[in-house]
Amino acid sequence: MTTQTSPNLQARELDLLREKIKDIRITMMTTQEADGDFHTRPMSTHEMDPDGTMWFFSYDDTNKVREIQQNDRVALGFADPGPETYVSLSGRASVVKDKAQIDRLWDDFLKTWFPNGKDDPRICLIKVTAHAGEYWDRPGGKMMTLFEMAKGAITGQPDSSGRNEKLGDEPR
Repeated sequence: MTTQTSPNLQARELDLLREKIKDIRITMMTTQEADGDFHTRPMSTHEMDPDGTMWFFSYDDTNKVREIQQNDRVALGFADPGPETYVSLSGRASVVKDKAQIDRLWDDFLKTWFPNGKDDPRICLIKVTAHAGEYWDRPGGKMMTLFEMAKGAITGQPDSSGRNEKLGDEPR
């Protein structure tokens, strides 16, 4: 059986992005307000599904839900400064009221934001399907950074040890 992947990201690209964000617990989700301004807020990260779908919990009466209903394009930003890994995803979002999916994804850690638990009738999911991604990282993490800084200070040469790769295509 072949796994259906995100429309613009290949399976190997999704695997790479999934690996980069797997240990990052908080993402910054950006939506667009009705007046065109961008609104970014922290969201608790769940695993990326094999097809590139990510899920986030919300209440159905929040600004982010209204913003997604008006414009479904979102951006997700992930940062893990320890190993110097940064990931940006672009995708389409939808609001989902699916009790079975809520039950499957629920973790008691979420009671921090949803004190009435998973049976609260206002709880919904935000489903984000990524169509493009980009990452920046540095093999070797902090030790490589310190080495490159020292080398640059001695030789005057810029640091060239970091990597950056853009994956997928923007939707047409």
